[in-house]
Amino acid sequence: MKKMDLVFIPAPGSGHLFSAIEFANLLVERDQRLSITILIIKYPKKDNTTKLPSASHSNISFIELPHVEPPPMELLIKSIEKYYTDFIDSHRTCVKDAIVNHVLPNSTKLLGLVVDMFCTSMIDVANELGVLSYLFLTSGAGFLAFLFHLAHRHDLVGREFEESDHESLVPGYSNPVPLNILPDFACNKDGYNSFLNHGRRFKETKGIIVNTFLDLESNVVNSISNYHDVPPVYTAGPLINQKNQNTVQCKNHDEIMKWLDDQPPSSVVFLCFGGFGCFGVPQLKEIALGLERSGYRFLWSIRVASEDKPPKHIENIDHKTILPGGFLERTKGRGLTCGWAPQVEILAHKAVRGFVSHCGWNSIMESLWFGVPILTWPLYAEQRLNAFQMVKELGLAFEFKLDTRRYSDDIVKGDEIAKAVKYLMEEGSEVRKKVKDVSVKSRKALEPGRSSYASVGHWMETMFASN
Repeated sequence: MKKMDLVFIPAPGSGHLFSAIEFANLLVERDQRLSITILIIKYPKKDNTTKLPSASHSNISFIELPHVEPPPMELLIKSIEKYYTDFIDSHRTCVKDAIVNHVLPNSTKLLGLVVDMFCTSMIDVANELGVLSYLFLTSGAGFLAFLFHLAHRHDLVGREFEESDHESLVPGYSNPVPLNILPDFACNKDGYNSFLNHGRRFKETKGIIVNTFLDLESNVVNSISNYHDVPPVYTAGPLINQKNQNTVQCKNHDEIMKWLDDQPPSSVVFLCFGGFGCFGVPQLKEIALGLERSGYRFLWSIRVASEDKPPKHIENIDHKTILPGGFLERTKGRGLTCGWAPQVEILAHKAVRGFVSHCGWNSIMESLWFGVPILTWPLYAEQRLNAFQMVKELGLAFEFKLDTRRYSDDIVKGDEIAKAVKYLMEEGSEVRKKVKDVSVKSRKALEPGRSSYASVGHWMETMFASN
């Protein structure tokens, strides 16, 4: 059987990489003619020793790209979006070399490049190679709609958002979006220009694949189709790493799962804020006080921020040294703290009832898949917009914080956290019922003949026909 190749170019970061891997798995399982090569752009750290993911299918392979000198740290402080974009752009030559030297010699037919939303400069590589390009969006359709709205608005006003601006009417949203809900880059000239350019370049691709499903975001997906210059949007989700392959190894995995096994059904609140969701010690102390005062059982994945600017996660820190005196002893048996946590396995466990989350899109997909309601505590990127959408637009999450900032000095107090946790865990909520209903719909979306299954099939047929 002749193989036809796709090259995936995900942005660095587990949320981007693992979603791409899940989509690749889905494709090769659907059509054995496909062979997929995933190019790995590593974080801009000279001491980076990240282990390459393992292929779960013989038709999927990985190529680690060589180290490229990162932009100056001053740019990271000025705009993380601009820093990230420039760093990825600097890989264009080695991306092309990897394809020319390692993919094309073994390929019967290169169908195209599937690029991440941060990797739009790789569309130029596709054009140079004479192949098609497609966008794979690890965020939801709501964020995609905002980026297209950004370009439309810029044509009218010609600048980034300012504090004096009014609420923004984003197509597909029934509620005006407040300025303080928008991603940080919306008001940062460098970050704004980076995403403005990304959004415009999305339109050069032959299709946009989004990790979502129609029963969740049909209004937004339909509104995007009203733009005359936007390529077709295909829903492919939820893409869930249910087998926990390629995830960061959790040192106390067995302890966590044993502890959950010993808890009553639907009794635990799980707190986890993603790979970059770290807090300073003062905020961690307040979270501890809130959990203790709530009276509920808890599993808390703790990520401690340094005092650097911007802060970074501190590895291997003793929780006893940063939490209130006696907290771990007083909550022993009722609560458990850990570092990295096997999030998918935890959300799937019968003991877990609620999820305090940063509202990263992958976490939202996982929470809906397993029917575990979220208490919103967004921190960075598009997470505030995700939280707003889940709470105000869809009624699928409990509102706690919608407008928090990762680098803010504002501290959320323990009493407020205790009250919010109780709110999340209470019985008979309408939100909880809606989440359970959407959980069923999320699973059906991937079944043959259903929305996401059919949409991916349509994209594949179009891709093969275009070649």
